[in-house]
Amino acid sequence: MGRLLRWLLLIGVLAAAAYFAWPFLQNARRYAALLSAPAPSQSSLPLPLPGVRFADTWGAARSQGRSHEGVDIFAPRDTKVLSTTDGMVLNIGPNGLGGRTVMILGPGGARHYYAHLNRYPDLTRGAWVKAGDVVGYVGDSGNAKGTPTHLHYGIYQSGGAVNPYPLLKKGWLANK
Repeated sequence: MGRLLRWLLLIGVLAAAAYFAWPFLQNARRYAALLSAPAPSQSSLPLPLPGVRFADTWGAARSQGRSHEGVDIFAPRDTKVLSTTDGMVLNIGPNGLGGRTVMILGPGGARHYYAHLNRYPDLTRGAWVKAGDVVGYVGDSGNAKGTPTHLHYGIYQSGGAVNPYPLLKKGWLANK
């Protein structure tokens, strides 16, 4: 009887461990699938501000000798900014240049950067988002203070910044 009780106890402990570990295992599986998916340079992306006209501002001169590593998409204050991809929120919070920002880890390990936001939705670091989920609202925070309200959208891969304009244009043309 003692041996049976020990086996039942062991099975109970293992079942409880599996129950509590399951969410972490599922999260690890999602993370691995996200990183192994193709990076955006091989596809097209939906616009983070649907219905808004945009231009290629990649490489334009900026203060302190910098060049623009993204595109600026102008829209009225508090226009919803939509995620261009499925992914995980890496960071949500202010920084010096971008002001209120959100960084999403997307397929292939690409980081999608949304800057100059006016405010955030109910979003937390580590949360999973789907393409089309609201990740912020257009503003002029950071070094854009006092300029026309807009979204700065950038993509960063392991080799550095990637011009998002061709990817957004492909997605825009595909939906026309």
